[in-house]
Amino acid sequence: MSAAQEGKQQARRTSFIHSQSVRRLMANRTAVIGGVLMLLLIAASLLSPWLARFEPQAVDVIQRLKPPGLKHWFGTDNLGRDVFSRTLNGMKISIQVGLSAALISSAVGLVIGLYSAYYRRLDQVLMRIMDGIFAFPAVLLAMAMMAALGPNVSNLIICLSIVFIPSVARIVRSSALVVKEQTYIEAMRALGASQSRIIWLHILPGTLSPLIVQGSFVFAESIIVEAALSFLGAGIPAPMPSLGNLLSEGKQFIYNSWWMTLFPGFALILSVLAMNWLGDGLRDMLDPHGKTKRKRKTKKISSATQASS
Repeated sequence: MSAAQEGKQQARRTSFIHSQSVRRLMANRTAVIGGVLMLLLIAASLLSPWLARFEPQAVDVIQRLKPPGLKHWFGTDNLGRDVFSRTLNGMKISIQVGLSAALISSAVGLVIGLYSAYYRRLDQVLMRIMDGIFAFPAVLLAMAMMAALGPNVSNLIICLSIVFIPSVARIVRSSALVVKEQTYIEAMRALGASQSRIIWLHILPGTLSPLIVQGSFVFAESIIVEAALSFLGAGIPAPMPSLGNLLSEGKQFIYNSWWMTLFPGFALILSVLAMNWLGDGLRDMLDPHGKTKRKRKTKKISSATQASS
């Protein structure tokens, strides 16, 4: 069988697998709930200029620390600003930062992972750099870079992207190493295909599934790290209403004005849970054998726990 025919058969198998994967995803209730919830949160954040009843930065000292009511659905903060409007805008900024960091880290990590898997000498250099970055805790490394670059949205996106590039690169590299050893890749080399053609047209498609799954988790992790940095004063500068800033502003009023912390915190939890549910569903959709192994491992752990008790 020629390399071209084998490539066509591989494309047909890939198309069939993708159709089966979509059915598995739609059958996964948790993934569907996560996807729908994430779409609703993104839609609400994008429509915040029309959904918000007040300007997020509008100060009204007379209305300060008002509890939730018909006029201010989520109450007001210590400066009389509407918490509902600020939560919507904060969610918009946090999602923007998380999505941008996920896209950049996925793109750069994809390139590093592919070339590390294909060129062994380059692998020794690139992956040692990735290991060095990966050794630092995400929040600590991002905080150090933000201290050097300065607090603004663009620098925060750059820092988060650098922090999460190693995790993407390692996932892509491991998948690319498996694809690289396939028979049709050897056939393409024997036919004289260029290395760039092999990498981008034949190895790349085999790494997209784990890349998409990892990108969804990076999205959720970026939102968490952004909130942590902003809460500590090292992320998005005030008075921009990111979710981390809203939590930081509300912490000193948490006993008497609980709504300043509750609603931004609930929005943060929903965003992260939705992306994690969606990521789990994508992982089960694209790797059904891995799902079976995880179920078996869970059963073994539960059986061992029951036996010990």
